[in-house]
Formats: sequence, structure tokens, C-alpha cells
Amino acid sequence: MNSRTSVLISIVLAMLVASMDSTIMNTTMPIVAKELGRFDLYAWSFAAYMIFNTVLAPVAGRISDLFGRKKVFACGILLFLVGSLLCGLSQSMVQLVIFRAVQGIGAGVMMPFPMIIAGDLFSVENRGKIQALFTSMWGLSAVLAPILGAFFVEYLNWRWMFYVNLPICLLAFLMLMPYKEVYEPKPAKVDYIGAILFTIGVSLLLLVTVIEENRVVCGVIGVIFLILFYFFEKKQASPLVPLSMLGDRSIRWVNINSFAACLALFGIGSFIPLFLQNFAGANLFMSGLPLLGLAAGWMVVAVPAGKWVLRYGFRSLLIAGNILLVLSGILLTLIDAGSGVTYATLCITVVGLAFGLNSTVAIIAVQQLAEPHQRGISTSFLMFCRNIGTAVGVTIMGAILTRTPGITGFQHLFLFGFICTLAALVTSFFIRGRKIESGAPAAQRAE
Repeated sequence: MNSRTSVLISIVLAMLVASMDSTIMNTTMPIVAKELGRFDLYAWSFAAYMIFNTVLAPVAGRISDLFGRKKVFACGILLFLVGSLLCGLSQSMVQLVIFRAVQGIGAGVMMPFPMIIAGDLFSVENRGKIQALFTSMWGLSAVLAPILGAFFVEYLNWRWMFYVNLPICLLAFLMLMPYKEVYEPKPAKVDYIGAILFTIGVSLLLLVTVIEENRVVCGVIGVIFLILFYFFEKKQASPLVPLSMLGDRSIRWVNINSFAACLALFGIGSFIPLFLQNFAGANLFMSGLPLLGLAAGWMVVAVPAGKWVLRYGFRSLLIAGNILLVLSGILLTLIDAGSGVTYATLCITVVGLAFGLNSTVAIIAVQQLAEPHQRGISTSFLMFCRNIGTAVGVTIMGAILTRTPGITGFQHLFLFGFICTLAALVTSFFIRGRKIESGAPAAQRAE
């Protein structure tokens, strides 16, 4: 087995466990909380994982630019393994929340590397196929995670939801060891203060999506820390987020567009199963089937997207992807109490087509437009923008459902998503078209 194959297996396995642990507790957490007590900490078991997963991605990406991919990725795998073991051993909800944070740190460090390493190893033409493989892991986890969670609770113990990660993480770590890194890092001083300011600021803003009281205070303090982060970064020779990179108009607007698109509909998969269970009489399994449409639609366009970028340019493809997103928004607004699994699958498949095109093309764009020593932060910062957009979108959609129960709440939720798709489409026209060269990245050519 050659070096490239082994690292590909490693990053696929790492992506599988990290994506599964984002959803595996969704249907089983009430049972866990009942056994451990402190039901008031229920939401924090999800929030701890989500916050650190989101915040650490750009930090890990930047550190990998400075010190190399393999070391940082390996640390992420080991952190996730330790966090999973500790979660399984938890004796109280407080412990579980703390250990889920450790697990989230590991996931945050791991998650950018499938895309970053793919950018180092594979040509533009082949990158779409590789990203389609990664996407299949998300689709598999969306279906597999709830089934596994229910199986462990029913026949074994909820702790196996975490123990199952141990052999997979160990195998991912071992498969990474033979990898001979082709990227040559550009060592520089680590911006520790910038990383701390960024982490605190973003964490406080994400807490607004979880806490019930003092949301305004928390949000304002978070914004203050991010403002301090911005002015601090301007003075740094090796900033955590190179402002020169974000000064590139194309990279800047690709990130803004990704945020807007994910704000609109990326989190819709969290609500479609709930809608089908409440209004279409679907059981747990049938209500999750439309999520396969999301993965299928994504992969259909992701595979040829690399070749399309070379032929049509990334700007026109991102506009096309956002048009598809608007179409999916229109289809979702037409959902009513009589809509069943088939129509929901159609809607979600179009969402998958839109995000498959947008996601693949956006990653290729920011990787090829950034300098080689900024490819890690350019990729991870794009993922960060997506995660923030998704977190905000899901929070707003959840608030809509809470305030307007019943079918009307879902209709308002879908209308919100449609309006945001229009905003995303508008932002795609601000992206400046630039030619992307064919062939492998410089790191691969130097191999």
C-alpha cells in the first residue's frame, strides 16, 4: 500500500467518526441524561462538541501551514480517541459535557484535513472525486449514526456510542504513519494571543445559540473579543488568519457566499425527519431516508466538478449552484401537511445538488487562489464560515419552530430558508472570476 492510499484511508475513517459523533446522540441523549442525571445540562452535551469543533478548525489549519499536516492531524486523531474513551467512562453529566468538549477539540483539529490534504495531493481534475468520497462518509454517518445509537442503547449500553470510535481512531492513526508528507511547511512564530482572542470571541457568539439568559451580554462580549482579534492580527507578522488572504476579493466573497448558503439550508436535514415524523406518519427509519438524497445529489455533481471548474470557471459554477439552492428553497416552501417522504426526498436531493456543486467548487477556489503556505488556513477558514452559518441557521430555525408550533412553524422555517437562498445568490455575483490552472498542486509535482 502506497503512502497516498494509506493517508486517504486515514482521513476517510477520521471523517466518519467525527461526523457520526455530531449526530449519534440525537435520539439517545434522553436515555443518557436519565441515567447520569442533571437534565438541565442536556443541551450542553451537544454545545460543548459543536463549539470546540467549530472554533478549532481554522486554528488547526493555520498551525498545519506552519508545522505540517501529518503532526497536527495525528494529534487530532489522538485527542478524539482520548475524548471518546473519557465520554464512555463518564459517571456524571458534568463529566460527559467536559469530555465531549475534549472530543470536540479532537474533531475540530481533524475535520479540515481531508480537504487540506486532498488539496496537497490531488490535481484539480481529481479533487471533486475525492471530495465526493468524503461526502459519502457524511451521508453514511447521517443514516448509520441514529441506527447505531439506537442499537447500542437497546442491546448493549449507551457507552458503546463512544467506545466504537476507539478501534476506528486507532486504525486511522496507524494508516497515517506511513504517509510521507509532500507539503513543505513554512515555520513561523505561532500567534497564541490571536488564537486565544479568536477562540474566546467565537465561543461566546456560539454560546448565544445555547443559553437562555444573558444572550445579549454574551454576544456583545464575543463581538468585542473579535474586534480586539482583528486589530491584533493587523500588527502580526504571522497572524492566525492572514488578512492579506481575506483581502483577495474572490476568496473573501467565496467565504461570504458559503456562510450565506449554509445559513439558508445546510441545517435543513435536522428538521426534515422531524417534519415527516409529525405530519407524514413516518417512522424513525423512513424519516431519515431523504438524507440519502442529500448525499446522492451531492456526489452526483461533486465527482465531475473538478473538470467543470477548469472548463467554466468557479464563478459561473457557484452562481449555478446558488440558483439550484434557490430552486430547492422554492420546493421546500411548497411543503404542506400532505407532503410525504417522496416529495421531501426530492427537495433534499436538490439541496444536495446545490451544496455538492457549491462546496466542491468553493474549496477548489480558495485552495488554488491562496498561496501554498496558506492553503491550510484558506481551507479551514472556509469550513469555519460554513459551520458558523449552519449553527446560526439551525438556531434561528429552531426558534421559529418553538414560537410557531405545528405545520405553520415548518412553513415559516422553510420560508426563512428560501429568503436566505436569495441572499446567497446575490453574494455569488460579487465573486470575481479567475482562471484556475489544470494539473496537480505544486506540492504533488514536487513529490
